[in-house]
Amino acid sequence: MASVDAVAYAAALRQYAAGVALMTVRDDTDDVGTTVTSVMSVSADPPLVAVGLTAEGYPAEVLEAVGSCALTVLAAGQAILASRFSSAGRPGARHLLESVPWSRAAGSDAIVLDGGVVALDCRLDRLVPAGDHVLALLLVDDVPVLRPDAAPLLRLRGRYVDAPGTR
Repeated sequence: MASVDAVAYAAALRQYAAGVALMTVRDDTDDVGTTVTSVMSVSADPPLVAVGLTAEGYPAEVLEAVGSCALTVLAAGQAILASRFSSAGRPGARHLLESVPWSRAAGSDAIVLDGGVVALDCRLDRLVPAGDHVLALLLVDDVPVLRPDAAPLLRLRGRYVDAPGTR
């Protein structure tokens, strides 16, 4: 079986538009946040979502240790936030969110953005190894933000783009 060239594989998947979310975890000393574009609905009963994270990355390590997180689906116009949280060597989440309205999710105590499309308050069900990533299966305990008329931010061809308005 021939293996797919890594460059061709990456180029192919860049053609797929994906929603952009901010995953935040509150640990003992700080808030950790990272931009994620690999979020999917897994189950309605129980309510489960999956998030892809770099296996050796700090966000996966903190999520595993803490056991809970929040996901905020970013809205159109929030590309600067997505960029801030995808940069290497970034400071704590609260520093990156200066002048951005946010609150804490009731269960996880993690940051949710008031201006997002939707936010999910989650508990870690399990981590599943998947190549150089892990899939974090998350039980959704609450939906603290829901703005059904807000247009989402998308990632397409390596760029953040505002989605067209909703119907």
